Amino acid sequence: MNARLDRIGFGRLAGTGERLARAVTIASVSFGRSLLWLLAAIILGCGVWILLPFSRGNSAEPATPELASVEALPSDDASVDVRPASQAQAPARAELGRLRISSQTWRRGGLGSKALVTFTLRNDNDYAVKDVEIVCAFTRHDGSRLTNRTRVVADPVSMKSRKTFVRVLVGFVNVNADHANCSLVAARRV
Repeated sequence: MNARLDRIGFGRLAGTGERLARAVTIASVSFGRSLLWLLAAIILGCGVWILLPFSRGNSAEPATPELASVEALPSDDASVDVRPASQAQAPARAELGRLRISSQTWRRGGLGSKALVTFTLRNDNDYAVKDVEIVCAFTRHDGSRLTNRTRVVADPVSMKSRKTFVRVLVGFVNVNADHANCSLVAARRV
């Protein structure tokens, strides 16, 4: 029952298969070496990148603007005084003694993870204020402190008036927080 398939020419195909298998083996070995060199180059590149010093724009530190303002001095020679912008344009701070939170409540929002504070700000100063910064301390029912969250409210409050801010998002809060106490930190004169 031997069909004698070698007369048809399958013998040549058998040799081709062996050559093909040999070529695949050589290609896989060289591909593996290439992958190994690529991995080594990536590791070396990451190591060099980590060891390089940070430039000014790449660091995680907050960038401080280095603008300068030019002010003419009141003298005869009209000389120019150059100061950093942070000193030349320092915002006028409001007196916190005449600014207070008269009432406050809080509730949870965002599936219980966010703190929404409603408070009334009373301004007894002779000037309007804005950029009011508040800090809210969240505590457990036993009085132990959990987290503090800070928020700046940009809306202005007129002089000798009060303004209610409704459901101001202060930030994420611990799920165990039961009480909140907000107080003023800073404000700017308008």
